Amino acid sequence: MRKSRGRRFDDEPKLNMKKVVATLLAFLVLVMVVASIIIVLNKKNNQQMVVEPSIKYFSAYVDSKWSVINSKGEQLSNIVYDEMIIIPDESKNVFIATYDVDYTNETYKTKAINDKNEQLFSNYNNITAIVNYTSLDDVWYDTEVLRFEKDGKYGLIDFTGKQVLAPEYDEITALQGITKTVVLKKDGKYGLFNSTSKTKFLDENYTSIEAFGETYNDGYIVTDENGKLGLVGAEGKVILENQYDGIDKVSGSDMYVVLVGGKKELISKDGTVILDAGFDEIESIDGSNLVVKNVGKYGVIDTQGTVIIDTAFDSMKSCFSGLYIVSTAGKYGVIDLNKDIRIEIKYTNIEYRSDIASLVCENEDYTTDVYTRDLNYVFTGTISKVDAESGYIRVRVGDEYKYYNLQYQEISNKDALKNNTLFLVKENGKYGYVNKNNEKIVDCIYDDAKEQNEFGFCAVNKDGKWGVLQSNGAVLLEPSVELDNSISIDFIGEWHLNENLELHAYTK
Repeated sequence: MRKSRGRRFDDEPKLNMKKVVATLLAFLVLVMVVASIIIVLNKKNNQQMVVEPSIKYFSAYVDSKWSVINSKGEQLSNIVYDEMIIIPDESKNVFIATYDVDYTNETYKTKAINDKNEQLFSNYNNITAIVNYTSLDDVWYDTEVLRFEKDGKYGLIDFTGKQVLAPEYDEITALQGITKTVVLKKDGKYGLFNSTSKTKFLDENYTSIEAFGETYNDGYIVTDENGKLGLVGAEGKVILENQYDGIDKVSGSDMYVVLVGGKKELISKDGTVILDAGFDEIESIDGSNLVVKNVGKYGVIDTQGTVIIDTAFDSMKSCFSGLYIVSTAGKYGVIDLNKDIRIEIKYTNIEYRSDIASLVCENEDYTTDVYTRDLNYVFTGTISKVDAESGYIRVRVGDEYKYYNLQYQEISNKDALKNNTLFLVKENGKYGYVNKNNEKIVDCIYDDAKEQNEFGFCAVNKDGKWGVLQSNGAVLLEPSVELDNSISIDFIGEWHLNENLELHAYTK
């Protein structure tokens, strides 16, 4: 046997370095290619994940005509009408246009259109928005349903054009000041419809319906055909049967104030009389304590009729548990159940703000002192905005703005306005803007300025005139607009908020 044949297996193997290097290079190239693909895909995914701000729409008035602008400040030039365009929901591409107006005969037509001025839901006639309001400066529309007409009767559709209520009602209106609640009238009787759940929860059995409190959760006072009043809850559940001559808008601890035979009574929800003497009126119920009115003066008694605080005040209102806003000789303060003064009786008014659990106390000079629910003094200034969703309170203190979280800890505008690209700064009495890294983007050259709004625009003032900056700080409109009569200054593009806040429209 040839000895050489076994050497390949017996000897230590030899590496071919050229082949090894080539293999390593090929592997590295493959890794780089794969990494590049991953980076590209990640970039693509990240780009796809960037969420552009949702487009919103607003009524606009220019050259004696009504149109629509979007939140980029662009006018929808194909929409031009003589009457105001109603936009029930700023986030929805559904507008209500009025046309063929005959002022002599007081007739007109309405229709739903989109941003291209195309008619929507054309199988329904005279589509209108359901208007609601708290005050003349606080007007809004139902954002869930629209009213339509057929043969002199009314029904409801949603914002996709789906019918949610047949056209069989004489009237369909909002319940003033209450969201989600639509009043239905048929054959002279009234019922209720929840526009969010799209359900009728109270049949048309009542001669009148009114809100019991400030929200739909508080329920409704209903009057039957015999003139007797009852109380129903948010979904139509009977709380008090229709057997009372009157129901005051006061409740607490499952107790209510009713009128029976000309006499006020405090009752439980099963109708049991708890107290029927010791008061002319019951203003509020705070546990077992009642703020009452006797001979024009206010005090506190308990549900047994025992006097806790003598009826000696011109007004009294419960704010926090065991604490009461009182007034005497035109001045307001806060006392407790021990009759101790907790906030000096020196203010021209005190407002309890449930949304921020605070007391806002007005001074003679129109500034306000703000106290927490623990009656700790926080600041003197003017609350200009409360954004519970973002968790901040903006306050004007002197000629500057300060920000607080909902626990009244002072925070920066960067902490409060997390979506902004520009932030207001003040130097030597002038205003400018910095970015999130505190880098100066706009020099402090303006006499007045507003924080960037949700659409990215900044209102700036110079020499008494207003202009607009874009989200990168570039000038969109040089200060040239006089807004001396405007209570609220706001711009979307070159369009500024109309001084008539009831319209909630923009103009230029």
